[in-house]
Amino acid sequence: MDDSDILQHLLEIEEKAAVLVDDAQAEADRRIKESEEQNRIIFDEAYQKITAGLEAEYVHSVDAAKNEYNKILDEYKAGMDCMAKQNEVFSALAFSLLVEEKN
Repeated sequence: MDDSDILQHLLEIEEKAAVLVDDAQAEADRRIKESEEQNRIIFDEAYQKITAGLEAEYVHSVDAAKNEYNKILDEYKAGMDCMAKQNEVFSALAFSLLVEEKN
């Protein structure tokens, strides 16, 4: 085998190696893309579960706060309705504060 045959053989090996590297890179890119797609699906499902749980918890706490507010308001209204109205006393006090003090 002379030098030109050896050189030609080495060039053929280098060309085959370059093809192998290109194929390996394409396979690695394909696997990475596939893995990213699978991970995105897993992430989206987990994110949806977490946000759905948080949304339900938020709605529940808002409803509980509204119910508590309405309960307190109803109790206050009931307490106000039970109080005896003293219109004469109120009118006398208002009169004394507004009219009599100016004199």
